[in-house]
Amino acid sequence: MVSDSSFSSANRSPALKFCNSFTTRIFSDVAGDVTIVVDGESFLLHKFPLVARSGKIRKMIADAKDSNISKLELFDFPGGPQTFELAMKFCYGMNFEITSANVARLRCAAQYLEMTEDYREENLIERTEIYLNEVVVQSLEKSVEVLSTCEMLLPIAEVVGIPNRCVEAIAMNACKEQLVTGLSRLECESESTELKSVCLEWWVEDLSVLRIDFYHRVIYAMGRMGVRPDSIVASLLHYAQASLKGIEKCQIWNPARTKPTSGMVENDQKIIVETLVSLMPTENGSSIPLSFLFGMLRMAIMLNATIACKLELERRIALHLEMVSLDDMLIPSVRNGDSLFDVDTIHRILVNFLQRIEEEENEDCGYESEGMGSPSHDSVLKVGRLIDAYLAEIAPDPYLSLQKFIALIEILPEYARVIDDGIYRAIDIYLKAHPMLTENECKKLCKFIDCQKLSQDACNHAAQNDRLPVQMAVRVLYSEQVRLKNVISGSSGDGFLSQRISSGVPSAAMSPRDNYASLRRENRELKLEISRMRVRLSELEKEQMFMKQGMMDKAGNGKTFLTSLSRGIGRIGIFSGPGGGKRQKSGRKSQGKNGRSRRHSVS
Repeated sequence: MVSDSSFSSANRSPALKFCNSFTTRIFSDVAGDVTIVVDGESFLLHKFPLVARSGKIRKMIADAKDSNISKLELFDFPGGPQTFELAMKFCYGMNFEITSANVARLRCAAQYLEMTEDYREENLIERTEIYLNEVVVQSLEKSVEVLSTCEMLLPIAEVVGIPNRCVEAIAMNACKEQLVTGLSRLECESESTELKSVCLEWWVEDLSVLRIDFYHRVIYAMGRMGVRPDSIVASLLHYAQASLKGIEKCQIWNPARTKPTSGMVENDQKIIVETLVSLMPTENGSSIPLSFLFGMLRMAIMLNATIACKLELERRIALHLEMVSLDDMLIPSVRNGDSLFDVDTIHRILVNFLQRIEEEENEDCGYESEGMGSPSHDSVLKVGRLIDAYLAEIAPDPYLSLQKFIALIEILPEYARVIDDGIYRAIDIYLKAHPMLTENECKKLCKFIDCQKLSQDACNHAAQNDRLPVQMAVRVLYSEQVRLKNVISGSSGDGFLSQRISSGVPSAAMSPRDNYASLRRENRELKLEISRMRVRLSELEKEQMFMKQGMMDKAGNGKTFLTSLSRGIGRIGIFSGPGGGKRQKSGRKSQGKNGRSRRHSVS
């Protein structure tokens, strides 16, 4: 078995002295008879040891018209003058060490010089092949090192097959490493997060030194041989952080929107982004951090990556939109004159999410998924709250058009919002930031607010909000009157609920598919109404506590029960004048990693 050892030659004479440079002479006592020029550097050598091992030099000397030729020139020599010097050392039988750092260059040089067994046994091709097969391919680390050196040896390295052998060796050794570390990973599952990070494969960092085309081949081979998707994802994350300078900045709000300084760097990073996206595992069990997906999406938008690349990132984000944070959704717009935020991208992500929910409901024809705790329903409710928060965040943008703002509001189905406080807050902020809207535009925007789905505090604020159209204030007051009437009469909405149930009976004239669609729609409405009733119940319980407290406080002063009741109801305060109700004031809360404040005020 070959190891990292030195080569020796039997015909080496003790009197022969090898100089550090070939530019003048090679022996101190024998003058050279041929000069070989490699990339502008001259080597004074002897014909006999060269023609004894190199078929190319033998042919060049034989084909020369002048039998006394004293100068040859080699063009595009792989590895340059340094590698040629090592090859000449081998021809002269001088000792040097074959390592993983120079074996690829020596193998390509030997191929170029035609140093085969036809001219001498154990020639340089044979010796480098033995080292590649018995040392390099047995080690994942050495295979990565050799593969990285092939970047400057193309295309001759591909001709001799070094990259393919290294790629297959890396993938195979990664599979072996996966089996060996399987037990330790199982032990890590019950340990802390710090220990789990230690248990990640060590080769994840090593692969980041590869060029993107070699890295693509390695990851593809790993996936084909069965390397775990989570290990591949970890490698993709590390490679992106090492290769895409500024990927960390793209994961947060970046007002400067700085682009790479060089067009070449920009094109290289664009290729890296597109390649990494194409390598992302498709298995459902592979979890890619959403912050990483958003960072890659920002880079793809900034670098003008292909449409397919951006759509794939949007599709992957839509699969887990309910777990996205508001900070991730604040994607800056890169187009001049447009809004500060990329609203179109968020709109497409939301469309993908709703399509996924529709497909999941169509695949499941049973009624179990329509329960109150169904995953799809919970996801839609979470996304509804997220979109309302996003709308409130982008509403102060003076460049945000009304059309785009409304498009994000109306795309969500009605059952995505149990309470309309969030959408009311966003619309109120938008009206405040855009005072030039016409009355018709204000009416068009406010029609998306359902007064029956506003909380007590929101109703109090809306009744005194001079930014809203008059019709909106009238609707709010009327809704509150109906609510008070129901409270006083003790109505709980059973009539409306029974009406919904009776209207949900499928018709015999409808097809089974239409019957199921109708029932599913009615179930959604019933769930929405039940959620509303729960909110109303909590408000009534709060008002009941206020009334009880008022009765206890006034009992000693001889107040009657009726007076206490009227005072308790009066706490709702929607019939008071403009100065009678207190406007809700809440501070700006700090959320997210960067500590940036959030807008919660509706005034």
